[in-house]
Amino acid sequence: MGSARAVEGTSGHSHHDSFSASEPGDAKRAARIVKVTMGEIDGRMMFMPAKVDVRAGEQIKFMLRNNGELDHEFALGCAADRLKHGEAMKNPDMERNDPNARQLAPKKSSEIVWKFSKPGEFEFACLVPGHREAGMVGIVVVK
Repeated sequence: MGSARAVEGTSGHSHHDSFSASEPGDAKRAARIVKVTMGEIDGRMMFMPAKVDVRAGEQIKFMLRNNGELDHEFALGCAADRLKHGEAMKNPDMERNDPNARQLAPKKSSEIVWKFSKPGEFEFACLVPGHREAGMVGIVVVK
């Protein structure tokens, strides 16, 4: 498995206290695997798939792969959280250590295990400046 560009540290940007998209999962427990590919196609940035349906209480292991030529990020949460995090990402020196996000260099892979304990619609987006605006946004629908 490739390396994510998440940096552990005490001065980083973190939301460990609460998450809008439920909670980090337990990597030792069974989870449904959902493969998500990031990249650029015909001048558009995208996630494939762009929609994931989940049952409330289900644990998902997101297998992430950046097939693109640029760095991309998979950041999970509600749209308001993602926009706030996107503003913070404009600081190139910001350390990233969120359990609900992975930034990947081109051709790299990583994973996130997440438990969706409450119903609703949650977003995953690339928060590299300009990427969300270029179409890199998806949705998780929890029923």
